[in-house]
Amino acid sequence: MTLQQLEYILAVNRFRHFAKAAEYCRVTQPTLSAMIQKLEEELDAKVFDRSQQPVRPTPIGVHIIEQAKEVLVRTDSIKDIINEAKHSLCGIFRLGILPTIAPYLLPRFFPQLAKKYAQLDIRVVEMKINDIKTALQTGEIHAGIVANLPGMEEFSQTPLFYEQFYAYIAREDRLFGNEVIRTSDLTGSQLWMLDEGHCFRDQLERFCQLKTARASQLAYHLGSMETFMRMVESGKGITFIPGLAVLQLDGRQKELVRPFAIPSPTRQIIMLTSQNFIRKTLLQTIVQEITSSVPPEMLSLKATQIVV
Repeated sequence: MTLQQLEYILAVNRFRHFAKAAEYCRVTQPTLSAMIQKLEEELDAKVFDRSQQPVRPTPIGVHIIEQAKEVLVRTDSIKDIINEAKHSLCGIFRLGILPTIAPYLLPRFFPQLAKKYAQLDIRVVEMKINDIKTALQTGEIHAGIVANLPGMEEFSQTPLFYEQFYAYIAREDRLFGNEVIRTSDLTGSQLWMLDEGHCFRDQLERFCQLKTARASQLAYHLGSMETFMRMVESGKGITFIPGLAVLQLDGRQKELVRPFAIPSPTRQIIMLTSQNFIRKTLLQTIVQEITSSVPPEMLSLKATQIVV
């Protein structure tokens, strides 16, 4: 039994998919599958039921996975103590990030970070806020990039930047001619919104008082902000996008963007770690790379903005 094998079974348990787990662990799928099979042979027990899709742990596999988590957390702690003492930037760093942040922030800093610190193996996974908090508590990830919300007092919080929300409006919509959007304008509008459990949706629903829109069944729920943007571009309804997403739009797409009336709803993006997180040098390096990758005006809250 090796630590690598334990890492592989945790990855499969997380993604419930061998190919995705192999990609996350940066090995080929045959290699990952063979290593897990070898572990199962050694234990004389099946960890995963491969007959189901998605793959699921067997009853005994659940207990094995829980023990594997504890072993890897303790092992990582030893490695972290040594690396921090050396101010080293090498090793594996597991980072959770919200799906409403990842597509717009990661391209800005991740390629440069990977190139600059080739010895650092960063494993990034998109997760909802509650999953990030749980993964931090169990040690499955080292840090999470999230929106600052109540209920995070048990974690250490490092500010990154402030990101304003914008409305994205179809040309055929009645609000397209408005220069700014007021929350009262959204009554009765066809809104494309994320599923419950996304803090992005919860923040805007609170700010815009969208309970009536949801109750009238004019709010539609798919899964992806990018999908909603394509729906708006095809001529249907309104969605909401963060400031970094606006920076990725071409000229014609930017014609669909409208700011909210002042004070503009804004979210603070932060880095979460556990209170006992050891690798401060590595964290500071990543935070610096992130903050230097966003426009300088996003590093502080403007008088015209309000955090929601």
